[in-house]
Order: sequence, then C-alpha cells, then structure tokens
Amino acid sequence: MTRLAQCASLAEVRHNIDRLDRQLVALIAERGAYVRQAAGFKKSAEEVPAPLRVAQVLAKVNALAVELGADPAVVDATWRAMIAAFIDAERLAQAAMHPPSPQPH
Repeated sequence: MTRLAQCASLAEVRHNIDRLDRQLVALIAERGAYVRQAAGFKKSAEEVPAPLRVAQVLAKVNALAVELGADPAVVDATWRAMIAAFIDAERLAQAAMHPPSPQPH
C-alpha cells in the first residue's frame, strides 16, 4: 500500500482526493476499453452478464480489499455498481457489433 501523506488542511485532503479521482477515472476508462473488446467476443446478448465472471471479480476485489486495508463494504458496493454499469455498456457495444439478423416476413 502507498504511504499516505499526512495532510495539514482540508484543502490538502481534497487536493489528494481529486488527484486520486483523476487516476481512478483513467483506470475506469481503460477498463471500459477492455469491456468493449470483450463485447466483440460475445456473439449474443445472453453472454454479456457472465454471472460466474462477476462472482470471480467480486471475490477477487473483496480479498484485495482485506489485503490492502480498504473497507470491504465500500469495495463491494463500488464494484457491484461499476460492474452493473459496465454490463449495460457492454450490452450496447455487443448489440452494435452483432446486430440481430432481420426476420423474414
């Protein structure tokens, strides 16, 4: 774990939070790019949610929370929300890459 700076003011605390938020958003953008790649490998909308993979990711990040000293409840809630949002985004990406075949009349 990175050594935390001892802040001398609320402004300094907020500056560090803003710095971390920038890094987190950059990482979310990178994660999103991989999610879009994953959508290309999935041929149907039914493949997108991948509940077994979701369970694996949640188990992994919850173990990391304990290892790294993060609040497990915050990590779990954050990842559940993030995964739900990425599943929605992946559904849109997958549908755009694999539009349904036109139905004959």
